[in-house]
Amino acid sequence: MSNDLDHDAEYMADEHEAEDVENNICDELHGRDLGGSDSEMDEHDHMNYKLGDTYAAQVRKGKDIQGIPWERLSITREQYRQTRLEQYKNYENVPLSGQSSQKQCKVTNRGGSFYEFRSNSRSVKSTILHFQLRNLVWATSKHDVYYMSHFSVLHWSSLTCKKSSVLNLAGHVAPREKHPGSLLEGFTETQVSTLAVKDNLLIAGGFQGELICKYLDRPGVCYCLRTSYDDNAITNAVDIYTTPSGAIHFAASNNDCGVRDFDMEKFEMSKHFRFPWPVNHTSVSPDGKLFVIVGDNPEGILFDSTSGKRVAALKGHLDFSFASAWHPDGNTFATGNQDKTCRVWDVRHLSESITTLKANLGAIRSIRYSSDGQFMAMAEPADFVHVFDVKNGYQKQQEIDFFGEISGACFSPDTESLFIGVWDRTYGSLLEYGRKRNYTYLDCLI
Repeated sequence: MSNDLDHDAEYMADEHEAEDVENNICDELHGRDLGGSDSEMDEHDHMNYKLGDTYAAQVRKGKDIQGIPWERLSITREQYRQTRLEQYKNYENVPLSGQSSQKQCKVTNRGGSFYEFRSNSRSVKSTILHFQLRNLVWATSKHDVYYMSHFSVLHWSSLTCKKSSVLNLAGHVAPREKHPGSLLEGFTETQVSTLAVKDNLLIAGGFQGELICKYLDRPGVCYCLRTSYDDNAITNAVDIYTTPSGAIHFAASNNDCGVRDFDMEKFEMSKHFRFPWPVNHTSVSPDGKLFVIVGDNPEGILFDSTSGKRVAALKGHLDFSFASAWHPDGNTFATGNQDKTCRVWDVRHLSESITTLKANLGAIRSIRYSSDGQFMAMAEPADFVHVFDVKNGYQKQQEIDFFGEISGACFSPDTESLFIGVWDRTYGSLLEYGRKRNYTYLDCLI
């Protein structure tokens, strides 16, 4: 993956490619409504106050889910959507990979309705530091969400509608606990590239190979280390998992071509695997034995972490991959690629993927399965999150449609909520959807 921050900033700017339309909307909102502002932060605060949050009852009456006042603009939502579809530039390491992959994709029914809109919280501003890394939003319950905002990890409660700081990395951070191998001097001004939160454990990965571990029920940071002092050591992804013995581990994927497994019971690295190319994402199977490895190569790898041997090459994608996820049954998993496809694989038949799902705008940057295995959320870099009905063979999908870069998408552990982080200068927010339930058995009581 790209390790050039200047390039990242340039590309993130380019991703708002519909410049004329974007300027039109900004002129309407900033110029006419606000009269300009000397401070960008003041402008954002004013916009947040003026437009406010959006709730389900308002949307049922016709309000836009993001609060965009289309009726006052010189372009309709449908026109702007069409412009985005026509002009959005998908980042590719292999030229024309997105175009070449489309003929292999499954045709799905887009009429699914599995999660319904609950709210759009504009005070929740999740941010993105690296345009290819979008695992920055995590839910630990149907009300509790953790996300990155600049140099801070914040907690948002959808129940109380309040946010609080969990980890501020703008200054100096050092571990309070002493463990062998931990950097007691800590880090200063850590640029966070990726995040993972599961149960009470939070891990932030940095641009210089930093790993900062914190238990949410303990004060301060418990463990700090640097995986590598290599110039190309950015931490691309972290996957927290439980071993068959019940121990808490996490696998860190780095740009130095390594995957490192850490034991959080002993606070030490237990294994270090090396691959021929930078590793962008690793997913660990539910039994903790198999790793899906994807990175700067069209082929992925299914890897046995116990024996340290390759199980199979995953052939089919045409570009570099940045996302992967295991289905809870441990038999199937998915990989997301810059060729604008998500491929689903079966460990019992690895000669080819069992289905290929396509995106609308760009690369598949994040994939999550619901804990019950019923649904899979597939996030593009911007504007679209697709929720597929897994148990019915990915035949039907719900397409969640909005405007803005996606910092992350995740289900709550009980599957009742789906959260989507939206990064945008004006309309940055957190979208919350709730699972639709059909309680037909109550009809007999009426």
